[in-house]
Amino acid sequence: MQLNNFMREHYHNLQLRLPLFYSWDIGIRFELGVNWKSEYDYPNNPYVLGCYNRAITLFEAIHTLNDEIFVVMDIHDVKNNRNLKRKLKNFPRYVNKSLLLKLKHEALPYIFPEDNEDGKLITHRFTLQCKTSDLNYMPLLKAICNQDLGLKPRISHSVYFININRKTIFQVYDDRGCDLLATSPAAIKDIYKKHNDWILDYDRAEIDKVFNRT
Repeated sequence: MQLNNFMREHYHNLQLRLPLFYSWDIGIRFELGVNWKSEYDYPNNPYVLGCYNRAITLFEAIHTLNDEIFVVMDIHDVKNNRNLKRKLKNFPRYVNKSLLLKLKHEALPYIFPEDNEDGKLITHRFTLQCKTSDLNYMPLLKAICNQDLGLKPRISHSVYFININRKTIFQVYDDRGCDLLATSPAAIKDIYKKHNDWILDYDRAEIDKVFNRT
């Protein structure tokens, strides 16, 4: 299955761009990083370990090892940049090299047109279809959490995990939190219940409305 076909069938009119949660009616926004302290200026401090634990726990709650998934990475760059391959150097760390032959590339108009008045920017979308078991997801999630923490390795590109079987979209946007979308409340109500304490309080009222109707 192609990503575009999947999106048209299950997430019609949804554009993969930040912030996902505010662009779809059925979703949960979770808080990852909590209880930050100024003295946490070293790797693997309690704040960082808490971020990792929540991101990995939620990912594993959504994806079984046999699920078919799309891993989508958006790289925003200037047009005709010859250094694009160098910016993808981290991708092979997280999947078997043989799978990279299936990696698909699409050059898209910059997905934040309001910030591209001079037209110099473009979005490169890389998509890999694989099984969850093919993905070294733990270090990948940690690298995404690291992007604003001054830690390495880090990935500052937008990465989306789309579960073909469960029809969910999961994105860790940075150490602060992550979004989970679904095509129906029933599809993720188990996660809503089990990890209710992790829901971002700012959006809790709207999230509760969705799941308390079912």
